[in-house]
Amino acid sequence: MPSLCPACDGAEFQLLFTASDRLYNTTSKQFQVVECKRCRLMQLAPQPAPSELETYYPKNYWFAPEMSTASRLEEIYRRFVLRDHVRFGESGPVLDVGCGGGLFLRMLQDRGFRAMGLDFSLDAARVAWSVNRAPATCATLEAAPFARQTCAAVTMFHTLEHLYEPRSYLRAAHELLRPGGRLVVQVPNAACWQFLLLGASWNGVDVPRHLYDFRPADLDRMLGSCGFEVLRRKYFSLRDNPAGLATSLAPSLDPMARRIRQSGWPRTCCTGRWWWRRCHSRCSKLPAGPGPRS
Repeated sequence: MPSLCPACDGAEFQLLFTASDRLYNTTSKQFQVVECKRCRLMQLAPQPAPSELETYYPKNYWFAPEMSTASRLEEIYRRFVLRDHVRFGESGPVLDVGCGGGLFLRMLQDRGFRAMGLDFSLDAARVAWSVNRAPATCATLEAAPFARQTCAAVTMFHTLEHLYEPRSYLRAAHELLRPGGRLVVQVPNAACWQFLLLGASWNGVDVPRHLYDFRPADLDRMLGSCGFEVLRRKYFSLRDNPAGLATSLAPSLDPMARRIRQSGWPRTCCTGRWWWRRCHSRCSKLPAGPGPRS
């Protein structure tokens, strides 16, 4: 079991379920998903060491277009469903954290945004530069080579759930944003009907790559403690909800899983998106709002 909950410092946890890697079959090892008894944040337990976790990410985990007809069709689909991601109306530099192969960055540039990416995978940053002509840096957000208060917006699409310390990334984003700048966060929503219906089979838990599974209240507490206030919530993603349900029921439908099978890789969604504004002071309470990578 974890020592302390990163959201509330709680020390008591309860087991929810055990699961293995249904999507990519990178391991047959069973993992526990536990829930904090105080705040109910869900997390993988125990969390794999970084050297072990790396082995659970297939080669080319991010999208990199190829010359095949299937790959071209996939890029067309990704461009279509990513259109909604660029509609946040900020002017000024936009930093995409966890940029992967940089398709989203390229779409931002096509629309006149000054966009830059960051990823802890050097190969992903190379794909962003070479394929999508998008500037990308290989680093953690805490060590990113950007000056304080230079970004109009920071985006994190399906990034927080992969991090050992998501709060440290949120604090770093707060430092990089201009006063009044926007943080856009998208994560699988562990309070959605797909999870309630499918449980451990829901692809949003993505064991063992997702170290945390967030409900909206979990993000409220964590982001509020890092100085953000909520502006808008959205609970449907054209990219992730239909595909998430399909691949939960039949993991072989996932395009990445199909590529892994074809390449001979060794074998052993409902989502929620939140728009946050940088505040000068910490927020103890968030106002209610209306109501998963390239």
